Amino acid sequence: MIDKKLLEILVCPVTKGPLVYDKEKQELVSKSARLAYPIRDDIPIMLEDEARPLEEDEWRS
Repeated sequence: MIDKKLLEILVCPVTKGPLVYDKEKQELVSKSARLAYPIRDDIPIMLEDEARPLEEDEWRS
């Protein structure tokens, strides 16, 4: 579980836009960058190279 205060502070490193926490997939999602950053051992990995590109239906919803 990611800390709510940390989630308020974190932004996408690519766009500097907001992130949405996906609890099921354990990812922080940036719809503006169309990337999902993984969370491993409760630590967000905020590296573009580690991010998963979002499918079109994920970033359009």
